[in-house]
Amino acid sequence: MNMSEKKNLLESVDARTRLAGSNKMEILLFSLGTRETFGINVFKVREVGQTPHITKTPNMPRGVEGLVSLRGNVIPVLSLSAFLDLDGPPPPLGRTMMVAEFSKRTLGFLVHEVDRIIRVDWDRVKAPETALSSNQGLISAVIELDESHLVSILDAEQILANAFGEAVIIDIPPARVDEETSVFFVDDSSVARRKIGEVLDKLRVKHKHATNGAEAWARLQAIAAHAQQAKKSLRDEIRIIMVDAEMPEMDGYVLTKHIKSDPRFDGVPVVMHSSLSSEANRAMGKEVGVDAYVAKFDAPVLADTLRPLLER
Repeated sequence: MNMSEKKNLLESVDARTRLAGSNKMEILLFSLGTRETFGINVFKVREVGQTPHITKTPNMPRGVEGLVSLRGNVIPVLSLSAFLDLDGPPPPLGRTMMVAEFSKRTLGFLVHEVDRIIRVDWDRVKAPETALSSNQGLISAVIELDESHLVSILDAEQILANAFGEAVIIDIPPARVDEETSVFFVDDSSVARRKIGEVLDKLRVKHKHATNGAEAWARLQAIAAHAQQAKKSLRDEIRIIMVDAEMPEMDGYVLTKHIKSDPRFDGVPVVMHSSLSSEANRAMGKEVGVDAYVAKFDAPVLADTLRPLLER
C-alpha cells in the first residue's frame, strides 16, 4: 500500500459514526511479518504512515522501541510483534506505524504492513479460543473471513497495561448505599473487567458481569424476568448497567438500544465505559440513550460518575 492510499485509508469518519446501533464495526487489517492477519477497530486508529525516526530512550518497558515527535507531540512507539508470541524468528522492526488513540493515550504501533478496512457484523466477531487468547490475553476476539482465514483482534487495553502497567486505584470513598446494591457491567477486556471490579469494590457495591454484549443481554433478560416474577423492582436487583462500546457478538450501542426499549429497565441508568473517548463516540452513545459516558480508564472519574447514580 503506497503513501497516498495510507492517507486516504481512514477518511470518511462521519460515515463510520453512522454505524452506531447497526451492530456493525470496521476493522483495519494489518500484518506483523508472518502469515497471520491481525485487526484493530478503525475508531482506535488516527492515522497510518511510514515509521518515522524513533529516538531510543533508556529504561523503556519491553516492546517499547522509543519515542517519536508527531506534529508537536511526543508519543511512545510500541512494536506489536514484541508483544505477541509469533511462529518463526522475530520479524524486523515494523516499517509502518499506526497512530492509535484510546484510553486517553496516543501511541504509535509498529506493524509490517496495513492491508485494508473491512466492515463486519458484530455477531461474526467471536471470543477467542483458549489457545489464541493464552498470550496474556492480548487477543480479544477473532473473525472468520472464510474457512481458512482468521483475523485476530488485538486487545489494545491489555497491550497498554502490559507495556506501562495498570494504574493503582486509591482514595475512592465508599458510596452511601445499602449492602444489597448491585451493578451489572459488561466488557470483553480482562484488564478492564479487573479495574472496574476494583472501583466497585472500593465503592462497596456488589457487582455481576458478562464478557460480551450477547451474553450480557441474555443475563439481563433473565434478571428482569426473575424480578418480574418475584414482583420486585428491577432497581432492587440492578442499580446501574455499565456497557463497553466494542464487544464481540453485540456491541454496546445495540445492547443499550435493547435495554432502553424494554420497559422493565425503566429507571435503571446505562453508563457507557469505553476506550473510544472521542466526541464522535460520545455522540453515538447519546444517540442510543446512554445516561453517562466515561472514557477508560480514569478510576476517580468513573467513581464520581457512578456515585450519584447509586445514591439517588
